[in-house]
Amino acid sequence: MATRASGRNFTHTIVQELGIDIVTGVYSDKKSFPVEEELCKRFDASRTVLREAVKMLTAKGLLSARPRQGTRVLPESSWNLLDPDILRWMLERKYSSELLVNFNEVRLAIEPQAAALAALSAGLKEKQEVKNAIERMRAAEKGEDDPLESDIAFHVAVLNATRNPFYMHLTELTATALRFSIRTTNRYKGVRLANVTDHKKVADAIVAGKPSIASDAMRKMIQEVLDLINKHEIGARPRVRRA
Repeated sequence: MATRASGRNFTHTIVQELGIDIVTGVYSDKKSFPVEEELCKRFDASRTVLREAVKMLTAKGLLSARPRQGTRVLPESSWNLLDPDILRWMLERKYSSELLVNFNEVRLAIEPQAAALAALSAGLKEKQEVKNAIERMRAAEKGEDDPLESDIAFHVAVLNATRNPFYMHLTELTATALRFSIRTTNRYKGVRLANVTDHKKVADAIVAGKPSIASDAMRKMIQEVLDLINKHEIGARPRVRRA
């Protein structure tokens, strides 16, 4: 194997490959994890680079590395599901309607309140970003923008418009999961485009400073997503519709 250059990109590559191996079950808490020497040979990496990658996977809750105990894979219950990398690996390993339902239930608890807070807190810049996202969605209808990316941009803009660092910290996680959720629901509906009218109701309420309308409009959109997934996915657990 040709020697690869060390550095952040190489470390990231090792994290990605080992992370996928763990999430897909190549390595698990019931299987032994390769020793450092074996992994260094596999990736043609120095011990320093390999240890940095293991440290990053440990921070994600995938591994436990302790002196004299070696490195072992932790059970799924220990994984940080709020880490965008882990969520992406889990969604890529095997399609899971249950995981999508779980994610959209979290959205139902978070995004309506984020929309309400955005209506109260957003400044001119944040409101403009929300409006820009709607314009991107309209452009996507004409084939002038990407339907998926413009839809994601809207939801990210709403989270950022809250001006709340905790909501804003969820943007990457939300974008990661929405890539799978939107594709799935659009396939069910037989369309590639989001309903711009429904999204614009949220945007208009945020710009007008009407929190209850923004919240209700966002809740309605996400509930429809949940209903659609539960309707089409065999094996999805039945859910009680929220009031």
